Amino acid sequence: MKSLLLNRPLRRTFVGVLALGLTLGFGLTLLSALPASAVDTTTRGITVQGTGTVKMVPDAIRISVTTNILQPSSNEALSQSSGVAAAIRKVLTANAIATKDITTARINVNPEYIYSQDKAPAISGYRATQNFSIVVRKTANAGTILDQIVESAGDNAIVDGATPFLLDSKKAMASARTLAVKAAKAKATTYAKLLGVKLTTVQYLNENTSFYNPMPIAYATKASADSAPTQIDVGQQDVSISVEVRWNLK
Repeated sequence: MKSLLLNRPLRRTFVGVLALGLTLGFGLTLLSALPASAVDTTTRGITVQGTGTVKMVPDAIRISVTTNILQPSSNEALSQSSGVAAAIRKVLTANAIATKDITTARINVNPEYIYSQDKAPAISGYRATQNFSIVVRKTANAGTILDQIVESAGDNAIVDGATPFLLDSKKAMASARTLAVKAAKAKATTYAKLLGVKLTTVQYLNENTSFYNPMPIAYATKASADSAPTQIDVGQQDVSISVEVRWNLK
């Protein structure tokens, strides 16, 4: 009798766990067996993704240029670097580049060392650099401006690259957004017809935006008097928006 009393709670516990396992593992099957009035239909829906892409011609070019000076002292290096930077600014002013489109990204003065196997490192000089990020809004003039920068700076500056980009993306994003939502709705409507249901209200919409940015165009050679002027081809840029939309069903 004592043994029987101890086993009864254990059997009830086991049955309870089994019932819970059936509910978790076969919840959808059990739910479908319930009367229609007992089912929460607000969770019934179709979730789809749609993407809209618009091709735009970049309306600006960003030029990155860095002064590069090596001198025996840090003062001399920084002074000469400032002189090269002033020459670059003069070129930009002459080409009507607004001050808001000229950004000093960084200024560095660092010692350089000579390393020897048997001796401690010795300072060989000081290198000064100053990086400019320049936005050229008239893309047709960017090549000429780049040549003039190289000519004014000589061998004391490095052009890191010239990158076409979309200065104003609002209209492109609006168009891509419209295309993305239309694509998502068309897909959801197709699925609804196949399933024999109807779309009702939207539960949610999530948006992801992406831009295709061209790689910078390298410019490593110094322009000479008899060389052809630099031309920068802007090409096209893709502006894409992807949306995930869930519709309720009836």
